[in-house]
Amino acid sequence: MTTWEYLTAPVLIHNTKAILDQFGADGWELVQIIEGPGGGLVAYFKRPKGA
Repeated sequence: MTTWEYLTAPVLIHNTKAILDQFGADGWELVQIIEGPGGGLVAYFKRPKGA
């Protein structure tokens, strides 16, 4: 059974592609982007534990 680790990170609108590409290169899969409590965007990522 796969176990997962999770990460949340702010996403800057003007540099979204570069930010998401970097997380992807580090093995993180984007799960969802939502508006955070302060109005900015927050991205939720997951990857297999130990990756």
